[in-house]
Amino acid sequence: MFADKEEFKKEYLAQCEEAGTDFAETGPHERYAVLVALLRERLGKVWAGTNKSYSGPDNKQIYYFSLEFLIGKLLSYYLLNLGVRDLVREGLSDLGVDLDALCDLEAEAGLGNGGLGRLAACFLDSMAFLGIAGHGNGIRYRYGLFQQKIVDGFQVELPDNWLRHDYPWETRKPDKSVVVRYKGDVVTRWDDDGKMYYERENCESILAVPYDIPVVSYGPDAKINTLRLWNAEPVADDFDLASFNRGDYSKANRARSEAEAVSYILYPEDSNESGRELRLKQEYFFVAAGLTSIVRRYRKIYGPDWQNFTTHVAVHINDTHPALCVPELMRIFLDEEKLSWDEAWNITVNTISYTNHTVLPEALEKWPLEMFRTLLPRIYMIVQEIDRRHRLEVEIRFPGMANEAVIQDGYVLMANLAVIGSHSVNGVARLHTKILREHVLKQFNVIFPFKFSNKTNGVSHRRFLLEANPALAALITKTIGDKWITNPGELTRLAERENDADFLAELNEVKYRNKQRLAEFIRASSGFTVDPRSLFDIQVKRIHAYKRQLLNIFKIVHLYNRLKNNPNMDLTSHTFLFAGKAAPGYYYAKQVIKLVNTAAEKINADKDVKGRIRIVFLENFSVSGAQLIYPAADVSEQISTAGKEASGTGNMKFMMNGALTLGTLDGANVEIREAAGAGNTFIFGLNAGQVMDFYTKGGYSAWEIYHSQPQIKRVTDQLIDGTFDDEGADFRVIYDSLLRDNDEYFVLKDFAPYVEAARNLGRLFRDRETWSRIALRNIAQSGVFSSDRTIREYAEDVWRVPIPLGQERGD
Repeated sequence: MFADKEEFKKEYLAQCEEAGTDFAETGPHERYAVLVALLRERLGKVWAGTNKSYSGPDNKQIYYFSLEFLIGKLLSYYLLNLGVRDLVREGLSDLGVDLDALCDLEAEAGLGNGGLGRLAACFLDSMAFLGIAGHGNGIRYRYGLFQQKIVDGFQVELPDNWLRHDYPWETRKPDKSVVVRYKGDVVTRWDDDGKMYYERENCESILAVPYDIPVVSYGPDAKINTLRLWNAEPVADDFDLASFNRGDYSKANRARSEAEAVSYILYPEDSNESGRELRLKQEYFFVAAGLTSIVRRYRKIYGPDWQNFTTHVAVHINDTHPALCVPELMRIFLDEEKLSWDEAWNITVNTISYTNHTVLPEALEKWPLEMFRTLLPRIYMIVQEIDRRHRLEVEIRFPGMANEAVIQDGYVLMANLAVIGSHSVNGVARLHTKILREHVLKQFNVIFPFKFSNKTNGVSHRRFLLEANPALAALITKTIGDKWITNPGELTRLAERENDADFLAELNEVKYRNKQRLAEFIRASSGFTVDPRSLFDIQVKRIHAYKRQLLNIFKIVHLYNRLKNNPNMDLTSHTFLFAGKAAPGYYYAKQVIKLVNTAAEKINADKDVKGRIRIVFLENFSVSGAQLIYPAADVSEQISTAGKEASGTGNMKFMMNGALTLGTLDGANVEIREAAGAGNTFIFGLNAGQVMDFYTKGGYSAWEIYHSQPQIKRVTDQLIDGTFDDEGADFRVIYDSLLRDNDEYFVLKDFAPYVEAARNLGRLFRDRETWSRIALRNIAQSGVFSSDRTIREYAEDVWRVPIPLGQERGD
């Protein structure tokens, strides 16, 4: 890209002039934008060449539909991928510019919330690296989810204005816009051959305008794939001048405001009718725009050769949010291309594949029938027909079987629609897939057993190890060479050093430096001081009852109680770190955040504790924050109720960075334990089978545990006995969830074994060599959890595309 730093400096200064400014007069944001513009210019030919190479007669395009893409900051990562980060750093330094400071200025694209969006971003990364023609399709949210602030211990949501300074990585493509239609009338027509078809009239229309972001892969022969995000705009600029002149300014801009609302925020609050309708609008918006764009491109290259559509196109739907791909692709083939139902259905099913990410009933989306029919009348007609035909098929093939279809009890069930309308359905961890087959989607597994498979999640080791943990990456490369960067299976060679005392000491020193880095970030951002010599026990994930942040804080309060009873007890110093967001309307989760912060305020200030317990809640968890947190963790808290977490990906990132897993046999924890070895993870509590037995057969009494175990009774009572009194707090709702509602997620049942496992970890932490040896075993076996492995499995088993020569094993 640049021959040397002198060439870079010359090009950078020239780029400043081209932008119409003298370098000496530029500010930090201008310098950042100029650097991105220079990279974009250099990458433009590669990007165009990649797209051209994907258009050949033997190529297959993969379109990955996801409501979230949590891509994080791109500048530093792309410089690393292109192999020029050190060169650029030196060149900028000569000009008096700090590269790290410029990278810090980059806004994190507000395109996701947590694991779902980060997984999608990792998958795009691996598809580009492996040379697979894979592109993302999502929404360009104006304000993202929200910016989380902690005020008096409570979560407060503020707009995430990530586009405040524009976003220099994106390219607007107005010529590729798509009109998306809602409501209106469905009219029957006949063509010249007397064949009936349908048209939509009198619709409410919104213009979907695409913005493309490059996905730059690692290596000297980098491929650049595309993340396409759709922005909602009015079809016509219908500014109501008369209303404006009358002083009715809101009415003057009403059409624009109503259109733009569709892409304003991720996950609009859905506790009211308007919010629910907006969510459904969003889901159809990016599905309709994306599929129209795909079909339009296919027609341009191959003409109306629809029988070969599945040879060149695969559409993957990431969870149920894009499930409308099924009826929308049918609508395009039926109404616009005039195919028969059977022809359209055969193409649709063989084009679409579906990943399920949850077993929670409330997360398996369903839409009220009347809302669905009113907003999407033609789509509703197609869903009705899919439902009718499926029911008929089941009645014929499986007489007497209770029939689960798409429309039930006044709702359209999106998971059912996705299963019926796709050729492949996968879970994201072996345990999760087993639960789908045997419980959540049991009937569909009987009807379509050939559709189901497992694809255990993976994460980008180049993002979350190579970039996030440069000290560890350097130690690994010094020890085994750099092939692990392109072939993470090479990490197993580190196991040869588990009895090398000098190497273990170096590994321990790397961890300490990463903890110092995080401690400095905490001090700078909050003014709070933590000791990097203490055990860093970390739980970072979305706040939810089943993820059991409550169990964690109960453990900490119990430890505090013991310390108050015996201030001189021998205790390993702990720093407990929490991070994660609660949905704005999720009252219980927001009270858990308040409980964590209230407990932190009390315990951190208690002189008897003497700094041996520190609690920190890091606000506004993000990808850049995660890249500081994962490398610094000693203990990875993966304590969800067994059978509830589909997979998890944070558990994999922690493992790659040498944290020890403290968790249940849930999601991918099962496979992490198998990979690292049972003695190198710390597992406790009920397993998924035992949890399911309690749900189906009964027999669990939280009240009985509460009364029979004094330490549990004490921490539970402290919710309401004044220990953590705080104005505005409502810890009674947490207390009632445990006793009145019989502890749905088995916090009390798993408490004692959890505390014992944590106590064992605390003792082990003092033996630094043994601890480092176990950490090394985890790092050495973490390569299997790279997203490169996952994407190879999708490519071979689901999308049926070959991995380009030289990338089969990542070498």
